[in-house]
Amino acid sequence: QVQLVESGGGLVQAGASLKLSCVVSGRSFSNTPMAWFRQPPGKERELVAAISYIGGRNTYADSVKGRFTISRRDAKNTLYLQMNRLKPDDTAVYYCAARDGGDGNTYYTASSSYDYWGQGTQVSVSS
Repeated sequence: QVQLVESGGGLVQAGASLKLSCVVSGRSFSNTPMAWFRQPPGKERELVAAISYIGGRNTYADSVKGRFTISRRDAKNTLYLQMNRLKPDDTAVYYCAARDGGDGNTYYTASSSYDYWGQGTQVSVSS
């Protein structure tokens, strides 16, 4: 059974950094498109960043471009999200997501494209 376990969330002040991790088990990670989504309080889930499994092609939400970096380390079955210069608007539950197969050169931006989800990790940014 496929499991995704996120870690690294917490409560920080504006301007601080956090690094989220997502460990995947139960399927081959090296041929899995991955993404980070977030759900702010009272709002819909939204894409933060997505990454392909060939070449590490990636895309970001406009609100996080230049501040967040998505990466993957296939040897550790782990997806990362480095978050710098955090803002109060970044407060949300962050989820990692894995797609069951797909084009290796493609990243997927719709939540409906993903088959497996982690339990989420809370990120809270105070002003």
